[in-house]
Amino acid sequence: MPTFSVPGAELDVELSDEGGHPVVQLHGLTSSRHRDRLMDLDLGRGLSGTRLLRYDARGHGRSTGRAVREDYRWPVLADDLLRLLDHYFPGERVHGVGPSMGTGTLLHAAVKDPERFSSLTLLVPATAWATRAAKAAEYRAAADLIEQQGLAAFLMRDLNAPRPPATVDAPETAPDVTEELLPSLFRGAALSDLPDPEDVSGIDFPVTVLAWIDDPAHPVSTAETLVGLLPHAKLEIAHTPADLAQWPSILCEDVARHG
Repeated sequence: MPTFSVPGAELDVELSDEGGHPVVQLHGLTSSRHRDRLMDLDLGRGLSGTRLLRYDARGHGRSTGRAVREDYRWPVLADDLLRLLDHYFPGERVHGVGPSMGTGTLLHAAVKDPERFSSLTLLVPATAWATRAAKAAEYRAAADLIEQQGLAAFLMRDLNAPRPPATVDAPETAPDVTEELLPSLFRGAALSDLPDPEDVSGIDFPVTVLAWIDDPAHPVSTAETLVGLLPHAKLEIAHTPADLAQWPSILCEDVARHG
């Protein structure tokens, strides 16, 4: 796979070029292209007739990174994304799709350079704004646990956490991140939040927000607040695995409609 250099990292990149509209697909915290495929979050698998750019964020999957927490703040990841778009799709408006950290990255990039995007499909936005401080404390505690007791102790705790009903059919997966880097990733996430609500309300292109129920880390309340802020947004909520299985077709419709 080709790599792309950004400050402090080499990103592992994959471009499926079938002509048509450019699409960039991101993943969530501790995940990767490969892990999202296992978790049924690889929505791009249903796309055809597009130029689909997938990549592993710095420190994730096959990409490299440094044990520096500031490297993994969402605005830094947004800068990585914009560099990729300048290289692969110069001067074009792109459709962006991604879950959780990917949603945060896309929103920061859209606030910084709105002319780069035609539309977005945002999956399971992470808890944000008023509810973010408690989650940030959890991330810092996870980083401490890994450093003090090792990755196995963290995985044991993580596997015992309840799963959202829409994901009960997905296999159990481990973070696609090295034990050396994982604490820095969590601390970078703890330093991150979605852009200011006033900035989000200025995103003036179509956005679809996809959420699922019963996930405190990705509450429906964040998705609803986002849709209330965005001037051209709609919300779909998954309750079951069958609902989740519809998400690739929603992405296809979004790209066809706004491409």
